[in-house]
This record gives sequence, structure tokens and C-alpha cells, in this order.
Amino acid sequence: MIKEIEKLKKQKKAIILAHNYQKPEVQDIADFTGDSLELSRIAADNDADLILFCGVHFMAESAYILSPQKKVILPDLSAGCPMADMAEAVDVLNMKEKNPDAAVVTYINSSAEVKAASDICVTSANAVTIVNKLQNDTVLFIPDKNLANYVQRFTSKKIIPWKGFCPTHDRFTKEELIAIKQKYPEAYVIVHPECRPEIIDLADNVWSTGQMVKNINTIPHKQIIVGTEEGMLHKLKKIAPEKEFILASKGFMCPNMKKITLEKILKALQDEQPIVTVKEDTRIKAFMALQKMLELS
Repeated sequence: MIKEIEKLKKQKKAIILAHNYQKPEVQDIADFTGDSLELSRIAADNDADLILFCGVHFMAESAYILSPQKKVILPDLSAGCPMADMAEAVDVLNMKEKNPDAAVVTYINSSAEVKAASDICVTSANAVTIVNKLQNDTVLFIPDKNLANYVQRFTSKKIIPWKGFCPTHDRFTKEELIAIKQKYPEAYVIVHPECRPEIIDLADNVWSTGQMVKNINTIPHKQIIVGTEEGMLHKLKKIAPEKEFILASKGFMCPNMKKITLEKILKALQDEQPIVTVKEDTRIKAFMALQKMLELS
């Protein structure tokens, strides 16, 4: 099956992109692995005709927003994001109406329609930097309340969060973290900023997936407790094979990320389906929000 995927990829001038949370075998067959924005940038900056995105729906949308001339395929259209579904464009417009002087800052983990209704997008890696660079004193932060609370720690601006969250990160409790720290007292704890505030308080460092990849070898500890989706451990083990990575909780598994399989990748390449697109007027507005982010970061 892997040989057939490789053959079709060359025939169709395709590139396979896989998010860090994908299954190990999916990460291994990909041309590039990374976070959602990193992969969308790669999609835009290469000469492939076909982008096969192994991730969730909003990620494939972002790739299309940045590269509308390319065919973007998501092997399973049902691979969605519960947090992205927690906010709609009408919610953004209602919040903006109540806070006309505020900037609408939207996490990239959102639909194209929500991005289009926003002033600027952010990632978990650049959210603090971008919020502090904005002229506005008030920020409407959509859709992740946990990332909003994390950013609030590093800015004097008033942040009004939407009520959304990532179920995979939000279900991780303080009690679970205390228990795993007691089990591995010498371990260093890294967590994702989508975790709850009380988790952030107990961590040694708070990093996006991209920052974990970039900084993991700066940690002198041999044991590292990782507080994010389990797929991240496969990526980290490749970068730092001498370290022991411990998943902070068995609950760190995103069922949507795990919907992509080698079988579905093969079928998607054979059929060049299912295709992900965005309406052009929505795409242009969403592109502007993403472009502003790239300029400020």
C-alpha cells in the first residue's frame, strides 16, 4: 500500500502533508509534518499540483485559502474540529457589534467563515506577540477560551474570550497532572496552551507543537511529560530519541485526527477526492486575516 501511495504521488505531482497529531504511519508517509499553519505555508510554497492534507477540515481549508489554484484533498471529510465548530461567523459579528472598538482575533483552529469575519488570525505560537502588536486596547478572542486566558497572562490589553475549547486538551485535569508528576518526579513538564489555566500553572513550559519541535533539545532532562495529543510523541521521539517521552494522560487522543488512515490516503490519491474548497468571497476575506497575521509575526 505504501509503494502504491508513493507511485501515485509521483504520477499526480502530489504532496502529502501530515499534522503532528496524525497516526505514526501517516506521519511517516508524509513529505512534511508540522502544525497547521506551517503545513499550509508549505502547501503554498511548493510546485505540487495536488495537496493531500492529513489533518482536520479547517487545516485543509487554510491550505486552499493560501493556494486556491491547487487541488486540496482531505482523505476523510468527517475529520472535523469540535473547537472550530463552537464558533460561527454570526457569533463573531454579534460580539463585534457589542464591542465595536475591539479587534477580532481568531485562532487558526476555526472555519473559513469565522476567519473571514475576523480582523486577524493567530496561532498558539504567535498569539501573544500579535495581540501585543495590535493598536486596539480590547481584543475579542475566538474560539478558544483557554488560549485566550493564556495570552491574557502576557498582555495588559483586555481580552474577551469566546466560550470554545479543545475537548482533547480541556479534559486534562489538575489532578491527573499532579499524579503523573508524582509518578515521574524527575520529569520536565511541557503542555500546550489549549490546556486549562490550572494546568498551565503547574507546567515547566507551555509550547505550541511547533515550539515543542524547535525547543525539545534545549531541555536537559531525560524524562519529559508531554501534555498534548498523543501523536506528538512520535514526532518528538524522532527529534530526541535519547529522551523518554511520557504522555500526560490517556485522554490526549483526538478521534478526528485519527480518522486519516493509509487506506483512505490511497483512495484519496486514486480518486483525487474528497476536494476541499472555500467560496471565493469568503476565501478573500479569510486570506486577508491570515495575511495580516503573517505580516505581524
